[in-house]
Amino acid sequence: MKKIVASILCACMVSSLLIGCGGDGGNTATNETTNEAADNGGEAATDGAGEEAADNGGSAGGGETINVWAFTDEVPGMIEKYIEAHPDFGYDINTTIIATTDGAYQPALDQALASGGAEAPDIYCAEAAFVLKYSQGDASQYAMPYADLGIDVDAALEAADIAQYTVDIGTNGDGNLVALGYQATGGAFIYRRSIAKDVWGTDDPAEIAKKVGPGWDQFFAAAEELKAKGYGIVSGDGDIWHAVENSSDAGWIVDGKLNIDPKREEFLDLSKKLKDNGYHNDTQDWQDAWFADMKGEGEKGIFGFFGPAWLINYTMAPNCGGEAVGEGTYGDWAVCEPPIGFFWGGTWILANKDTQKAEAVGDIIEWITLDCTEDGLQYKWANGTLNGEGGTKDAVASGTVMAMSDGSVDFLGGQNMFEAFVPANQFAKGTNLTQYDETINTYWRDQVREYTAGNKSREQAIADFKQQVADNLDVIVE
Repeated sequence: MKKIVASILCACMVSSLLIGCGGDGGNTATNETTNEAADNGGEAATDGAGEEAADNGGSAGGGETINVWAFTDEVPGMIEKYIEAHPDFGYDINTTIIATTDGAYQPALDQALASGGAEAPDIYCAEAAFVLKYSQGDASQYAMPYADLGIDVDAALEAADIAQYTVDIGTNGDGNLVALGYQATGGAFIYRRSIAKDVWGTDDPAEIAKKVGPGWDQFFAAAEELKAKGYGIVSGDGDIWHAVENSSDAGWIVDGKLNIDPKREEFLDLSKKLKDNGYHNDTQDWQDAWFADMKGEGEKGIFGFFGPAWLINYTMAPNCGGEAVGEGTYGDWAVCEPPIGFFWGGTWILANKDTQKAEAVGDIIEWITLDCTEDGLQYKWANGTLNGEGGTKDAVASGTVMAMSDGSVDFLGGQNMFEAFVPANQFAKGTNLTQYDETINTYWRDQVREYTAGNKSREQAIADFKQQVADNLDVIVE
């Protein structure tokens, strides 16, 4: 195996992704739009940005080096495992990692793609918050269709049973697949078993799904029953935001104009209802009070959180207050169908259209995203064996792989999480994203908080949101 050359710009590891449930919650992520404790579901993430990458001879134009750009060391680590399993691969890997913190990753990646030459990426990653920019938006011209990498796309998608939302997000304007992820990020409702038993006498996921849904009316009926017993249904309004956002019928931009989908506008009312009725602890996600609720140490006991498998593995588990059943809230959780279908996060992998190593790049990408055999990344990731037995199990993009894998985890009281997350992927949709989501979501949620805090009227919050978009983005606002 050839030496793997790494030019890692930022190597300050997010420690809570590497330790057990006793970790410091405040370290899991900086905030919602930086790493989100790995929107990508990574077991390790970087924080901060450094100097320009050293030139190690890699080039999208030739040579025996494949340049890989990412915002955590997760995908580079996967590629290292690919090379270990394929000792005759024959390429060095030159890795550049720049965290998404303070918006550092995208400008650097954009410059590298536009400049080409020795440091241009052959493979690059994009997370859900900005992937459409690279698959369908302003930077989509750099992406090579998977078919041009030698991948039989239609056959591979069918064999692997890839969730449609991930395909939609990764398909460019010409109908060509240019990006796929390795994770399934369809969301479920993650709830405390002990609280369910106290309020309803059962913790059976099938029964709890009927209590909290379908629909928000049923959810708030459950919230009232929980309140009567002294519990909150969620920690803060951020816990329902991703379900609201990604269940909307349309995105923030339609025909070049700002669009407030009725379901997203309803978030104003849902958030206010949570606050006015005391149905939550009024926390903000990714802050200390939010993590405290995962330990059961908040103002009142919190019943549940909305999220994909990565939220369980890389955020809740390190912040539950223990490392084994009976410690903190470890083992006191379960997952069920949410009131509405949604997805949250994920990392998509793309190839540079100018790479002269298309076949080798295609082999790597196919192994990570589409190989549904026991030798592929998907199977190893789902069963926690990528780095040997006993690793973290995760929901993966391939429904075929999850159907042949064991998703039972102690953190969920032995529940097979794939039974909830496989159908969750089918309810998720990928047609309501835009390349501006990361920025617009921040504006929207800030204004919603101003409204629910009583600092602004509903109308003023909407007007100020529109003004922020008009002032800062190249979007028509009416």
